[in-house]
Amino acid sequence: MKPAKNNYYGYNKKLRPFANHLRKNMTKAEACLWKYALKARQMRGHQFRRQRPVLNYIADFMCKELKLIIEVDGITHHWEEVKKNDKIRQEKLEKAGFILLRFDDEEVLNHINTVICEIEDTILRIEKSTPCPRQRGI
Repeated sequence: MKPAKNNYYGYNKKLRPFANHLRKNMTKAEACLWKYALKARQMRGHQFRRQRPVLNYIADFMCKELKLIIEVDGITHHWEEVKKNDKIRQEKLEKAGFILLRFDDEEVLNHINTVICEIEDTILRIEKSTPCPRQRGI
């Protein structure tokens, strides 16, 4: 499935119940990143959504306008099978036009300022590479 604007950037409504469950049961690291960085347009005025169904996956955080996905990986992501699945997932999302940032729980919990800086740097790069939409009358 390829995301398109008329498809809400790959939104998969079949995953909505699972996404709602994950949204209500965020990990400590996800909750911290949400509260201190992504909630209420804190990140350069961009809106992020939590536990967003996209393609056949649920992204921890997603900004539709930037096509940016942020994943926060817990301890299970160190297992070989999970690493393999994460790689496949990342390839499919990138093929669909998304940019993916991945952080460990430990990074978010112990070095939140560094994580925030990396997200901001990525957003700045995306903003610089995206042409501004034409204003009316110009």
